[in-house]
Amino acid sequence: MSPELEHPQKAIGWAARVPCGVLSPFKFSGRATGDKDVKLKVLYCGICHTDIHNIRNDWGVTTFPVVPGHEIVGEVIEVGSGTEKTKVGDRVGMGCLIGSCGTCHSCLHHEENYCPDMVLTYGGRPYYDGSTTYGGYSDIMVVEERFTVLIPDSLPLAGAAPLLCAGITVYSPLRFHGLDKPGVHVGLVGLGGLGHVAVKFAKAMGARVTVISSSPEKREEALTRLGADSFLVSTDMSQIQAATGTLDGIIDTVSAVHSLLPLISLLKTRGKIIVVGAPDKPLQLPMLPMIFGAKGIYGSCVGGMKETQEMMDFAAKHNITTDIELVPMDYVNTALDRLAKGDVKYRFVIDVGNTL
Repeated sequence: MSPELEHPQKAIGWAARVPCGVLSPFKFSGRATGDKDVKLKVLYCGICHTDIHNIRNDWGVTTFPVVPGHEIVGEVIEVGSGTEKTKVGDRVGMGCLIGSCGTCHSCLHHEENYCPDMVLTYGGRPYYDGSTTYGGYSDIMVVEERFTVLIPDSLPLAGAAPLLCAGITVYSPLRFHGLDKPGVHVGLVGLGGLGHVAVKFAKAMGARVTVISSSPEKREEALTRLGADSFLVSTDMSQIQAATGTLDGIIDTVSAVHSLLPLISLLKTRGKIIVVGAPDKPLQLPMLPMIFGAKGIYGSCVGGMKETQEMMDFAAKHNITTDIELVPMDYVNTALDRLAKGDVKYRFVIDVGNTL
């Protein structure tokens, strides 16, 4: 008998049974609330592009049936006897991971997101007891308390949900790479779900922000509504040439295959590109301009739990949320199709609590 069949918590969600990209209602069981666990009623869950990849098994690692969702906010309805920070009624969030070894170098330095034994919120390696993990397209979840963050009362829950993935994905590299200081000039490639919240964070940190996009029609949105300082069309070589050597760093949020050469030219000496998008094919990296400019290229993947709480508190202090389109649970397949076509501004969030 599989471990989850013995679990006492009865839940319902929406799952893909096979890699066809279509979800439907699905009943499953979750573990009892342990001493260090919290149980939450899911209220909202963001829809991430990663959900599409997992539903379709694009990366060849999905365990079916899969209940997606890792931008989760909800209300605590039960706590274990050994919990330390959380009480019934608290507003909490869960992101991309729900487990790690706790003893490796990464875990000991508050970077559980790089633990080699990290347990993903859904669809990845089995949980410690061998059971499948299911995500936030569901009504209840049980999770170890240390993998939750408290949502400040000033943040609207629906708009806060995508911060658990999109938000921390851009916040972490801004902080780690020193692009969070007044006067630093940051380039942000792409003005989608990640890019628009990156503009908000970078501006709140005091940075000068240049949005770089292949879509000229996004100029007004970037400059007027989001507050970026300048805008470059990535395919306009005259604009790129005029901005050569002006950026201290670039956060590249684009998941489509694209050329890095124009971006490298925008960097100052010792500037850096941090790639947080996940193209499905390798990007070509021309080494000569990297060598002769002492430039670097890095990857970054979400953030650890301490940093995620810091990010959420920073968002509350500066009144930062994501711009969303709120949809009912039974709209999820349409939302996924629209997201795949780029037909959303900027994130879909499922109203799980009221519509499941």
